[in-house]
Amino acid sequence: MRYTLGCSLSYNILSDTTFIFNVEVARLRSLQIISETLTLNPNLKRDIYVTPDLLNRYLGVNVPVGQFSLEYNSEVELTVHRADPATINETPIAQLPLDILPFLLPSRFVSSDRLTPFALAEFGALPKGHQRVNAICNWIHDHLTYQPGTSDGETTADESLLKRAGVCRDFAHIGTAFCRALGIPARFVSCYAHGLVPSDFHAVFEAYLDGRWWLFDATRQADLDGLVRIGVGRDAAEIAFSTPWGNMQPVNQQIRIVRSDGQGSPPQRTVDAISTEEPAPHAGAM
Repeated sequence: MRYTLGCSLSYNILSDTTFIFNVEVARLRSLQIISETLTLNPNLKRDIYVTPDLLNRYLGVNVPVGQFSLEYNSEVELTVHRADPATINETPIAQLPLDILPFLLPSRFVSSDRLTPFALAEFGALPKGHQRVNAICNWIHDHLTYQPGTSDGETTADESLLKRAGVCRDFAHIGTAFCRALGIPARFVSCYAHGLVPSDFHAVFEAYLDGRWWLFDATRQADLDGLVRIGVGRDAAEIAFSTPWGNMQPVNQQIRIVRSDGQGSPPQRTVDAISTEEPAPHAGAM
């Protein structure tokens, strides 16, 4: 499926500020970039870094006092891998590649160690596999209220669970934490999300099952087969769309994604298991 997407960000810079942005789509085999532009105003020197394993694309820029904006536009062709969820099993820890270890451990916002007793009591007896992770998503969706303003950039998974409320970031952190607590590698994903209303940067998570990363969205607010990946990491701290050092004020933020053929979301969202990675821990990169 072909999508036209992008974002417009603007800021009032009150003191010299260094930004690190992560808004460009990942260069994956499953994600062909047809066209792409990124414009800075003013047109300042930019530093670019792509992580060699996860293919996250970071842009650094030093911005002087004044007005500053970033405009990103891209057209991409997304190819997803589909499977019957009932056929996807969990991978025993003894068979996991060692470079997947970080996605089994607690991290800054994914307090899987604190949530292990709860996860084992709630999900430990369920049949293992894709369907158990989907059951985790169902539980989060049914027991937490999607409510902006109930969390901030410092909120951890266990805090969101206690509040029983949050936004996509919190839903993804809790899902990731429950999976890790059960011995299922999981990682945080930022993306452009077709079907999300209103359009915004979206957060979901991936679980490593049967030798492949599979997408999960506990909010149930976007098309699972319409998620265009920006970045992946242990949690939100590693792939924030904007990380500033300095005194600045956000002025405007617009995120967009539409199908290039002009069609909207299908009447029924897919129930297939969806992956946009090739098999193996970090495969799928060019």
